[in-house]
Amino acid sequence: MELRHLRYFIAVAEAGSLTVAAEQKLFTSQPSLSRQIRDLEEQVGVALLARSARGVELTPAGRAFLDHARLALAQVEAARQAARRAAQPPKTSFALGFLTGQEMSWMPEAMHILLDQLPDLEITVTSQYSPDLADALLRGKLDLAFMRREPRGGDLAYRTVVREPLLVVMPSDHKLAAQETVALRQLAGEIFINVSATAPSLRVVIDTYLERSGVELKVAHEIDNLAMAMSLVASTRGVALLPAYARNFLPWSVVSRPLKGEAPTIDLAVGYLGGNPSPILKLFLSRLDELIERVAKKRS
Repeated sequence: MELRHLRYFIAVAEAGSLTVAAEQKLFTSQPSLSRQIRDLEEQVGVALLARSARGVELTPAGRAFLDHARLALAQVEAARQAARRAAQPPKTSFALGFLTGQEMSWMPEAMHILLDQLPDLEITVTSQYSPDLADALLRGKLDLAFMRREPRGGDLAYRTVVREPLLVVMPSDHKLAAQETVALRQLAGEIFINVSATAPSLRVVIDTYLERSGVELKVAHEIDNLAMAMSLVASTRGVALLPAYARNFLPWSVVSRPLKGEAPTIDLAVGYLGGNPSPILKLFLSRLDELIERVAKKRS
């Protein structure tokens, strides 16, 4: 019994016709296909197909044989693919992570640097909250991430790529939107929207800034991400303090204004496991200054 016998039998069973299977599926003659099916039935020892007015139908034996024939061909194909994969050298891979929302600025240039040196590199990308990125780095799931400096980072090393000032985000028609800058004290009495525990580093920066300034803002809502921030600012007519990259995601109904005076900043850094021996990581870090300069030029 040969594999072609199984392929021919399956084609006939699916088409329900020797003629259709021969002409449209197998591109052979109907008499030749009939001989192949007879040869198969002789080897199996039972009739697999029965002719009828509607073409051909599977006998009970044929129905039982069909499932096994399909499985046999599937296993042969799986074996072929496994052999081909084994014959090819494994692809070098690199796993990148991004604090959700930062991909817009940093991913194009990061990909450019990696693929410029290693065009066949297989790169995977993930977008998560910063604490989740730290956990993935520690577990070896990521090689490098654009993230915050997480206090529970353990063995992680960081290199700052930008210090982002905090901005005031408010509805487009808010009374303070007419100003070029907004003093923190002007937010007293406003509906204040703060970040949640999903951004612990940012929450510390905001709370420390408020405490140092002596301005009390009562938190009305907490946000988990930028999309939620924009929605709540627009719907509740509240205000929020967010890093500068939030400007990339402002809908028409929301605007941002710089804080008056010395605004607090929060670092965006590349984080990586200090003991990671990856030569690709070493290459990336060696060109990090170039990446920072390229992104800065685009922003300006």
